[in-house]
Amino acid sequence: MAKGTHSYLEDDRNKSIKIYVNGKILSRTDASISVFDSGFLLGDGVWEGIRLLNGKLVSLDKHLERLFFGAKQLDINIGFSHKELIRIIHKTLNANDMINDVHIRLIVSRGLKKTPYQHPNATIKGSTIVIIPEYKKVDKKVNEKGISLVTVNTRRGTSDTQDPRLNTLSKLNCILACIEADKEGADEGIMLDINGNVSTCNSTNFFIIRKGEVWTSKGLYCLPGITRKMVIDICKEKNIPIYERDFSIKHVHTSDEAFVTGTFAGIIPAINIDGCKISNGIRGNLTHRLQEYYLENLMKLYPEK
Repeated sequence: MAKGTHSYLEDDRNKSIKIYVNGKILSRTDASISVFDSGFLLGDGVWEGIRLLNGKLVSLDKHLERLFFGAKQLDINIGFSHKELIRIIHKTLNANDMINDVHIRLIVSRGLKKTPYQHPNATIKGSTIVIIPEYKKVDKKVNEKGISLVTVNTRRGTSDTQDPRLNTLSKLNCILACIEADKEGADEGIMLDINGNVSTCNSTNFFIIRKGEVWTSKGLYCLPGITRKMVIDICKEKNIPIYERDFSIKHVHTSDEAFVTGTFAGIIPAINIDGCKISNGIRGNLTHRLQEYYLENLMKLYPEK
């Protein structure tokens, strides 16, 4: 089981899943790409994590928009339209008879290289497409009991270095933050931007609550999270004050509540940050309400059959 924000219940069915690799549906043991693939050699590609809930793909259009935007910024030709990719995703799910509690990793790399070299002109074929569907059910204990965070030294980059708003395969920045947090015994690391303001966590978006107001970063140095946007929209719909603004780690340490958001687990309370107990070390009331609003929205959009 993964730790913290990605805790899930183990499922033996994942041992025999079928994976899509460049037009082929392969067993887990046979699924592979070339050592000359751009993704392996250089982290040259984009990806999305998509949730299958009650037979429907959650926020699929938004995920594909982000995927295609990232590919365009990297000048990668995916080679398929939105509709064609959707058909491929469903083909992969049907091959596995999957209906619910599934997390999909959709990966697109620039493709095969003729030699290990970074220039795109060394690419000899079209993009590589991989779809990995796994049975992953959220460990609800994490959503109730919360997680611990620490502030890490690794900073978020800028759009003129390596744009942190793109969901690329080049995750070294986040991995370094993750390693720092893990060595401190925390579940994730809070990452600051180049100006010293709180930006995001290494694999989730970050929020605090102060005097009934919900704060998150301006989003200039973090991934534009789809669940993050859902929470912002929920706050506006429910007349809960929500601000995308700059704030410091001092504001975090003195906050009333804190939580993180992500595609897989939704909303998770952060109850310990840098050794400071947040909301007396338990899930806060407004965080709990936002969790309930979030689940209500999901059930309206993706009801059980």
